[in-house]
Amino acid sequence: MSVQPGWYVDPADTDTRRYWDGEGWLGAPIPVDAIPPDGPPPVEPPPAPVTPAAPTGTVAPTTVVPNGPPHQGPPPGYGPQPGHGPGWGPAAGPPGWGPQGSPPGRVPTAGQPGWVPPPGQPGWPMRAPEPRPHGLVLAGYGRRLVARLIDFGIVFALNIVANGWFVWRWAQEWAPYWQEILRRARRGETSAEGLPLPSERADALLLVILLVATALWLAYEVPAMAANGQTVGKRLMRIRAVPIAADQPLGMARSLSRWSTLGLPTLLWYCAGIGLVLQLVDALSPLFDHPLRQALHDKRAQTVVVEVPHQLASTPSNDRNQPPGDTP
Repeated sequence: MSVQPGWYVDPADTDTRRYWDGEGWLGAPIPVDAIPPDGPPPVEPPPAPVTPAAPTGTVAPTTVVPNGPPHQGPPPGYGPQPGHGPGWGPAAGPPGWGPQGSPPGRVPTAGQPGWVPPPGQPGWPMRAPEPRPHGLVLAGYGRRLVARLIDFGIVFALNIVANGWFVWRWAQEWAPYWQEILRRARRGETSAEGLPLPSERADALLLVILLVATALWLAYEVPAMAANGQTVGKRLMRIRAVPIAADQPLGMARSLSRWSTLGLPTLLWYCAGIGLVLQLVDALSPLFDHPLRQALHDKRAQTVVVEVPHQLASTPSNDRNQPPGDTP
């Protein structure tokens, strides 16, 4: 027995009604409490095709076909280009562009063969990558400065022991002079006549102090750098000096050459502090050297300072630290 045509509650959605024509459902559903119309629902017209609109303010160029009517629309090879905003442009590049060193129709990216920088722009659009000597990261200036301060502290402590008596004797030679200067300053006197000058022994003591200080610095730094490129300060900051040519120990000759540029000017402190100025310039030189961040003493010895990876900074384990098992 067939069901008569009419409006019935939709079994798939009991909140709606649909029209049954005796063979199937027709039309769109209506709410179940709405008054159904007489007869079947009207036939829905098919949707109209949607034509894409051209970008605002853009006029599509007209292509003239020989022996035929003008063709309204973009010519072959033209179309909106990503990154160029609305409008039409050549699919491959600006007018006059041609593939250079790349497959036809492919635009080479910056840095690839065939890439040509736009007019008025530099040939390399990004900063060159930082060099990695022997695959290691260059040490930053902050680490190098802290390592050097640690080493200076150790050398200063050694000088207190080895140079303490000479410094005390030198201070005693100059004590009468400075005491008289302070006495005249308190009385408001500006005359420099009759000041008790130190004896020639003060100059000899100063020279001995500088010689001892230089020798202590040399004995502290050169052997350690020759062995593994690290002093105590560099070891604590996990940096070391390596030759540019190969990742190997510096050796005594290269280590001495490297230290002499920074350490020997200590003897020139005797000459109005000229040595101190030279050492300051050397210490600041890595800030202005690119791309290897070499100080003047690095340039002389052809070395660079790099960071020590964690696995190299740790102490190598021996066989007793290995878990039991078969030996490979």
